[in-house]
Amino acid sequence: MGRMIAIMLNGIRVVDFSLYLPGPYASLRLADMGAEVIKVESPAGDPARVLSATEDGNGDGYVFQVQNRSKKSIVLNLKEAEGQRIAREMIRRADIVIESFRPGVAERLGIGYEQIKQVRPDIIYCSLSGYGQHGMMSHLASHDLNYVALSGVLSQMKDHFGTPIHPSITFADLIGGIAASEAILGALVQRGRSGQGAYLDISLADVLITLMGNHVLLESATGEQHGVPALNKRIISYYIYETRDGRFVSLAALEAKFWTNFCRAVNREDWIPAHLTAPHEDNLVFQEIKELFRSRPLAEWDRLSLEVDCCLAPVLEVGELYGHPYIKERGLIREQWGTRHVATRYTGDETLVSRSTPPPGHGEHTDEVLSELVGASRSQLEEWRKKGVIG
Repeated sequence: MGRMIAIMLNGIRVVDFSLYLPGPYASLRLADMGAEVIKVESPAGDPARVLSATEDGNGDGYVFQVQNRSKKSIVLNLKEAEGQRIAREMIRRADIVIESFRPGVAERLGIGYEQIKQVRPDIIYCSLSGYGQHGMMSHLASHDLNYVALSGVLSQMKDHFGTPIHPSITFADLIGGIAASEAILGALVQRGRSGQGAYLDISLADVLITLMGNHVLLESATGEQHGVPALNKRIISYYIYETRDGRFVSLAALEAKFWTNFCRAVNREDWIPAHLTAPHEDNLVFQEIKELFRSRPLAEWDRLSLEVDCCLAPVLEVGELYGHPYIKERGLIREQWGTRHVATRYTGDETLVSRSTPPPGHGEHTDEVLSELVGASRSQLEEWRKKGVIG
């Protein structure tokens, strides 16, 4: 079964003009499923190659390395008319195009949807932007933190003083990339049935707002601003507790059976009736639970979480992920090319990173790809390179 997942997009070709993180993450997900992804870079290269640079400054940036394994890289100067013609000729033999330019830029570079549709009518074309291709904010520059703020997601992550917590995960970039790959796969299914391509206008802000469904409905119906009350620090059985060594564990025993399992495991059956009580200072059971968690180190609670079915899990730091028994058993982080990489898993017996290839060098596959897709001869490649059309 694992091998079938690894090849289910075999024969699908993606031409990816996107930069930084959301688009490359979308195409990475397609590459992990077996698609051939051709990353088209300018002579200067994807800016992610220098973002979060390696310590010695001699390698590609870490952000680039994460998002671009199993891809091919070509250098094409789209500011030149000949470069645009080559791009369109490549796309004639492709299935999917991904671009993340500002609205209108792809058209100016000769690779907009209507221009591409002329050479490949059934193309699946995905534009990934901050605020969509049209509308009052489509022309504005923004980054992940802006999308998280505008969507309302950031308002749900506050400290005890009510101050929003600055996340270190770029939620919009990553979830936007997932949404883009999901839409592309849906469009592939549609094309398989109807023979028709699709234009996909994916907005990072729009995608994050879809995460707020529970919150929006509850607020409109009840005035509640923080989603499902039981999931928002309102009950002692769904809470984050501090351990003896200053670490934290998550207890999420919402169902009575899991709460009962927890209480029995710590020999406090008298706590069972307090299952759905509030974590207030005058709640004696809450104070006793806090004291209990502070009486043992994280390692002991981690062991208990693996032995007792009570919805308990340690709050792990990044450096601890690789060594955790669950992550090791599932092979979710693998050591490759001198660093560790998170694996994609769709089956029980294979992680897709296990068959991946290293991130490509800037323009590493230019000659190979252009020879195959546009029939360029060696002399033609040399001529284009002299003119600055390719790199």
